Amino acid sequence: MPKIPVFDPSQEVDHLWQELNSSIQGVLKSGRFIMGPNVALLETEIAAYMDSKYAISVNSGTDALVIGLRALGVGPGDEVITTTFTFFATSEAICQVGATPVFVDIDPDTYNLDVIQIESKITSKTKAIIPVHLYGQPCRMDVVCDLARRHNLFVLEDVAQAFGASYKGKKVGTLGHVGAFSFFPSKNLGAYGDGGIIVTDDESVANSARMLRTHGAKKKYFNECIGYNSRLDELQASILRVKLKHIDAWNENRRAIAKRYTCFLETQVGAIAPIEISDTHCVYHQYTIRLLNSQRDKVKLQLEKLGIGSMVYYPVPNHKLPYFKGLKNILPEAERAGVEVLSLPIWPFLDRTKQNYVIEGLSRVLGRGVKPQPLANH
Repeated sequence: MPKIPVFDPSQEVDHLWQELNSSIQGVLKSGRFIMGPNVALLETEIAAYMDSKYAISVNSGTDALVIGLRALGVGPGDEVITTTFTFFATSEAICQVGATPVFVDIDPDTYNLDVIQIESKITSKTKAIIPVHLYGQPCRMDVVCDLARRHNLFVLEDVAQAFGASYKGKKVGTLGHVGAFSFFPSKNLGAYGDGGIIVTDDESVANSARMLRTHGAKKKYFNECIGYNSRLDELQASILRVKLKHIDAWNENRRAIAKRYTCFLETQVGAIAPIEISDTHCVYHQYTIRLLNSQRDKVKLQLEKLGIGSMVYYPVPNHKLPYFKGLKNILPEAERAGVEVLSLPIWPFLDRTKQNYVIEGLSRVLGRGVKPQPLANH
């Protein structure tokens, strides 16, 4: 019986071994390990890929959010509207700059921010909106940006899970004022360690972000504010440059796998496939299904017994986390998603045999509703 994790980078490493090895050896021989030529070239290449003026690398997706917010001037006394259904780093970054997160419920079809509810949350203290392109599915950015223009607000896109996705023909991360990306190893474009990048067309934001990532100094030893030690390693930049050349093909592989899963799920009762809304190009960082009738945890356990990995992203919406225990928000769609969502194995090199095994295993689990029998080897 095969063991299929939710994500496995080993085939990617094998496929790119010669390129990766050559690139890494070049960095080691150069003796430049921090803010070297690969970092500069990666920033240029990602800016070109995004059709954006500036790209500023940092050492994590979380720092991209924090520094992005500070570069926009968001701070103490401000409110930032965002989704409750996301990884804690989104709201954590808001809190780290001294602002207050204001949580909005989700659209049950996409799990993204319910854009219809945003305007009712805007107050005199609102400074910015952070839409999250969850699971690689773009948020409805035309509505978000229109609201921001009308209310004079900033838009910082959390693009941690959606590198290469697009909305109405434009790359997500370039539709608002700032895009914050993560290069965590499991991301569509992932490093082999931590990393992140900020994308913007605003020169003043770019300059501020560069200063903040290096201890608040434009010129070394002439610090102008309290900043961060948030520089991307040269080794990680060299790895990302190798992988960037393949990102579109790998995203298409993810889309093909998602299509196969969806075709199967359309025949099932009690399981709902992801919905890709019109005018979007989803890159399926996660392939997340919804399991009805309180069966999610049972299905997860039964798949595990068949050697099929799955993950819950996320079991607890932000407004229900211990840190925010004083909040009285009632956000029913996010709370329902927390007990119904399950992410299936997906990565660019997930081969057809393994895909079939996942589909057949899920078919048995959903069809029988009892302890599954081991599947035949493929």
